[in-house]
Amino acid sequence: MVGCTSKKSASFFLRKHRKWPYSPYKARWHRIFNQQQAMQSLKQSALKPPQQESPNKPNLLSSLIHSFSIYDVEPTPKAFDFIFKTLVNTSQFHHIPSVLDHLEKVESFEPPESTFAYLIEVYGRTNKTQEAIELFYRIPKFRCVPSVYSLNTLISVLCRNRKGLKLVPEILLKSQVMNIRVEESTFQVLIAALCRIRKVGFAIEMLNCMVNEGFSVNAEIYSLLLSCLCEQKDATKFEVMGFLEQLRKLGFFPGMVDYSNVIRFLVKGKMGLDALHVLNHMKSDRIKPDIFCYTMVLHGVIEDKDYLKADELFDELLVFGLVPDAYTYNVYINGLCKQNNVEAGIKMVASMKELGCNPNLITYNMLVKQLCKVGELSKAGKLVREMGLKGIGLNMQTYRIMIDGLASNGKIVEACGLFEEALDKGLCTQSLMFDEIICGLCHRDLSCKALKLLEKMVGKNVSPGARAWKALLLSSGFKLDCVETKLFSLVDSNQTQLSSENVAVE
Repeated sequence: MVGCTSKKSASFFLRKHRKWPYSPYKARWHRIFNQQQAMQSLKQSALKPPQQESPNKPNLLSSLIHSFSIYDVEPTPKAFDFIFKTLVNTSQFHHIPSVLDHLEKVESFEPPESTFAYLIEVYGRTNKTQEAIELFYRIPKFRCVPSVYSLNTLISVLCRNRKGLKLVPEILLKSQVMNIRVEESTFQVLIAALCRIRKVGFAIEMLNCMVNEGFSVNAEIYSLLLSCLCEQKDATKFEVMGFLEQLRKLGFFPGMVDYSNVIRFLVKGKMGLDALHVLNHMKSDRIKPDIFCYTMVLHGVIEDKDYLKADELFDELLVFGLVPDAYTYNVYINGLCKQNNVEAGIKMVASMKELGCNPNLITYNMLVKQLCKVGELSKAGKLVREMGLKGIGLNMQTYRIMIDGLASNGKIVEACGLFEEALDKGLCTQSLMFDEIICGLCHRDLSCKALKLLEKMVGKNVSPGARAWKALLLSSGFKLDCVETKLFSLVDSNQTQLSSENVAVE
């Protein structure tokens, strides 16, 4: 017994104090070092120009086998990830199947699921849907257990087009056989895909399915559905407001973005007072509306011609400490112009300057238009000159407003001068204003001036309309018969319609 104890203590002493090291080939660090060296060799091989390849074994796969065999280690999952990414980056998709075959039949390690999810995503980007589906079903053959991760990746690929979307039910059924449990994330992928292709009704049904099955739904899905519903052209106020109330009952608390989407929908549908109601509900939820929300509601209320509410809203946003931007001022000034209170609009411009918000071209165009409408041409001209001093360039709409105002007030010569100015700047592309000026000059026996203007206009590649030619012919003493008169009227009506459409677009 004593001898046995002395042997154990001697053995322990030798193990602790021996001079010779362990064999390096049995240490873990050496294996890792060799794998790193093999990986480095593989990466260097990938940088070399490609040589003649075997159809069954590409150069990269041969380099992988050779690099790791030199260092007497097994290939690693990272090595195969590098191979796949290199093949994808160099568009050598035809070599991927042979590498997958080698990975399945020759190697013995368990590849990570991320490798196959990456390839499924690549197949989806390159419109190889069938290859993506086949790879998904093949994952268990690689000694890898598929999960909802690869399932969601495949569903995301299929949901990119309507054709792939039809295959989703079959994939979900077969995933049950593969023991893959559908989770909340799968439903979220499907709902996002349905929203993307504007199938909001089906997405809402999917949401109801999630709720009935006891799945939890995150706030992002609720917001996405509400946003997509607000973007539907045929959506009604009752649908949007009803869905918002349904989400509240499910425990969803709308945020700033959600309220903004609802307000935008209502204002776009000319339901300004409803938008105001949503704004008040927003404040009751202790969410402070931003200047964007107030501006949208202000626009909606003005469109509903409730100018008293508009004044209250504008005062309220100032009390809340919000700083109006140029768009907010433009909306409010537009309301003042609609009330024929252009003087208050001009005073508002002065207030803008004091608060450090510079009026823009839209601001001045609104005021100039209203001044021309009420016959205050001198004040309109003063504003136009002020625009020039402030470095705000006149656009075609500004010239059109001034020319129409001058022409309608009988100042056709001044309108002609402005038109020539616009023509010199290359702004005039429509002949409607030109026709008005030519007709006005001809009616005032200024045919020579009209002809000079016509010559200048043709030199700028701007074609005159039928009314201009008719006025010039009549002023020169040419008499039109009934057929020519009818032809001119048809051409003139068609041209007026086209010009009106272009003005509306601008």
